[in-house]
Amino acid sequence: MRPALPSWAGTLAVKAAVFITVMCCALAALLGILVHVSVTNQTVGQARDLALSRLSDATTAFEAGNSLGHAASLDPPELPASLRALAVGGERGTMVADRRGRPTMWAAGPADGRRALAVAVDYSQSAHTIEALDTAILWSSALAIGATLLVGAVAVTRVTRRLHTTAQVARRITAGDLDARVDDRRAKEPGRPQDEVGAVAVALDSMASSLQGKLLSEQRFTADVAHELRTPLTGLHAAAELLPPGRPTELVRDRVTALRTLTEDLLEISRLDTGRERLELDAEDLGALAVRVVRAAEASDFFETPAASGTTAALGTPAAQGTSAASGAWVADGAAATDGQVTVVIVRNAHVETDRRRLERVLGNLLANAHRHGRAPVTLTVDGPVVTVRDHGDGYPEYLVTHGPQRFRTEGGAKGHGLGLTIAVGQAEVLGARLAFTNAPDGGAVATLTLPQTPPAPARLPDGAA
Repeated sequence: MRPALPSWAGTLAVKAAVFITVMCCALAALLGILVHVSVTNQTVGQARDLALSRLSDATTAFEAGNSLGHAASLDPPELPASLRALAVGGERGTMVADRRGRPTMWAAGPADGRRALAVAVDYSQSAHTIEALDTAILWSSALAIGATLLVGAVAVTRVTRRLHTTAQVARRITAGDLDARVDDRRAKEPGRPQDEVGAVAVALDSMASSLQGKLLSEQRFTADVAHELRTPLTGLHAAAELLPPGRPTELVRDRVTALRTLTEDLLEISRLDTGRERLELDAEDLGALAVRVVRAAEASDFFETPAASGTTAALGTPAAQGTSAASGAWVADGAAATDGQVTVVIVRNAHVETDRRRLERVLGNLLANAHRHGRAPVTLTVDGPVVTVRDHGDGYPEYLVTHGPQRFRTEGGAKGHGLGLTIAVGQAEVLGARLAFTNAPDGGAVATLTLPQTPPAPARLPDGAA
């Protein structure tokens, strides 16, 4: 199994730095080897030519019976054995070897068939020159690699910074901030060639503007349609109330009520889309509010059976428990209360500062969704600022858990328009709360609403806004 690499190892800057380093090292090594070989061949060649020239002079002097001079000698003890054998065999040759601790260029040739005539030329100066050259090559390569890395890092960092900015803007757009733009200055300068990063930034800004325009058009269309339908539906509802009792009348009233509910939901969504909702904050007892929401839901059309006659729980004295439900019953922390088809469990009660109407709307929609698409028992749990609504049905669809609720989308032919959870998410955002949708391991849908410790500041409306 391959070990996991750190997150920074996959960044473009690190990859570029590694590539530049490898290429610089390879180039420096190649150039260094070429220079070293060329200079070494030239230096060795010069020393060899000098040694052979002196050997020719010594050979001429030896054959003439003259003195050999201080540079030549017969069978010197320092002469390498391989070069001696070559010379005794009747051939000339050269070799670099140590002589008394100093590098020496030897040249040897035949003398009288039994001995070798050798000439020694000091090679230490040439060896120091080659060594100094190798050191200079190493230092210059290191400096060149460092300078290249520095310049490359600056250039790559400028590119990656622009890419990071573009990626951040793309994430903000994905999160719903359609006002986010890259606004790359380089892409706006006239006459300046546009690079690939600038082209991506311009394309992203253009896409965001187009998407924002389409969404605004859709929102205006939704609001206009809902407003236009409101008036005739009000008249239709009043006319339906005048019809004589009977099954057809019940069907007409039911459909008119459904249309009115859909219209009001569309109006609410259009208001949420504008982002101009104002909070009316007040201190609320979360346990008591949960019980009120359950009772109101069971008394409405969300549930087929009427609400139960009262809330039952493990009760204590008011002074000890300190939590009052709407009906005057006392619900203790850690107690379970049952209202008809919904069980209210207060693990830990909390007092929160929030907008009561919006919070009731969120919890009511979650309970309605649990009744319509899930199965009993339905449990509403209060654990401090966290409220959970769970049913025991088939759970949320995969798309909803991954991407959140979508308007007018339901699974499996379930009734409804997919607006209830959309409104719940929108109202939760206004409250500054976080609403998450998951599925329980043992089955059932779980909606978790986490209220903020500090409520958001009320939004300021533009002058003249209603």
